[in-house]
Formats: sequence, C-alpha cells, structure tokens
Amino acid sequence: MYVWARLARTALTARSRGDYRMGDESRLSFRCLPTDIDLNMHLNNARYMMLADIGRIDIFFRAGLVSLAREKGWAPMLGGLQTVFVREIRLWRKFDVVSTVETWEGTQVIGRHEFVLDSGETAALVLTTAGVYDRRARRVLQFDEVVAALGRDATPRPPTEAERIFMASHAGLRALAKKGG
Repeated sequence: MYVWARLARTALTARSRGDYRMGDESRLSFRCLPTDIDLNMHLNNARYMMLADIGRIDIFFRAGLVSLAREKGWAPMLGGLQTVFVREIRLWRKFDVVSTVETWEGTQVIGRHEFVLDSGETAALVLTTAGVYDRRARRVLQFDEVVAALGRDATPRPPTEAERIFMASHAGLRALAKKGG
C-alpha cells in the first residue's frame, strides 16, 4: 500500500512543484521505511527502480504528458535502465530522488535519477531510456512530436559519450532479447 501512497502523494502535490520544462528537475523527498529494506537493512534494489518510476511520473504530471497521453491514446514506456549503487541508504535515512530528462534522439529519451542522501552525497544513479508509444497509430513517436504536442519549444543537447554507450548497449541487449536470448 505504501507504494500507492507515495504515488498518490506525488500526483496530488505535483501542481505545487510547478510546471516541468525540459532541463528542470523533479526533486522528491523520501525516507527509507521498514517495507523498503532487504536483509542488509538498507534500501532494496527493487525500491530504487520503483522510486525512479515515481520521479518519472512526477515529470509526466508536471509536463502535462499524463493528460495528453490519455487524450491521444499514448503510453509512456520505459525501454531499459542501468543502475550504479555508490552508498547504501540505511533504514530510516532521508534521501531525495532527483529526476531529469537529460536529452532525446529520435524515439529515445534519456532520463536520469540521482538518489541523494541528506548529507548531499550520491547513493545511486539510474539512467533510463524511454519513449512514448502511440497505441492508435501503433508506433513509437519521435520525441520531438511529443515535445511539440506538449506546446514546448525545446531542443535536445547531443547525447554525451556515456549516454551514447548506454543507448547502444540498450539497443544491442534489446535485439538479443527479441531473438530469444
């Protein structure tokens, strides 16, 4: 139930955090709860992904993508992710999840979710690739189409070398999965 409570809190308070513009960040504060931990008494690796989802959903609400997706029959879809764990988040520790849309190229959007301890240190970093699927047209949209439909005037920066490596790795792994392993 706590996952839904966190999601509901994020949805209900999204407006108070203001409109999301490309280049902005979503900053959500959490505390590591007993239901979040594993046998090592720190944040379970699956919780990082769930909390990154909430950061993405905050961006979707604040950018207007949730209402636009409902209207147009679109579905934001996560393609893949890569995570690095640097420091543990122990039980009861406060931390923030700082989420951003880093850039996009074609149909791929690169997102970043940094888990920041109350000391200011990074605990983990999650890089994601995602896109928006048009159910009616049965295709993944060029992200420039999504930005234009949102009424935004934004130009993506070129992907960094690390982002290009991530995108290529994701494409290769996806091709392998489609072939059956």
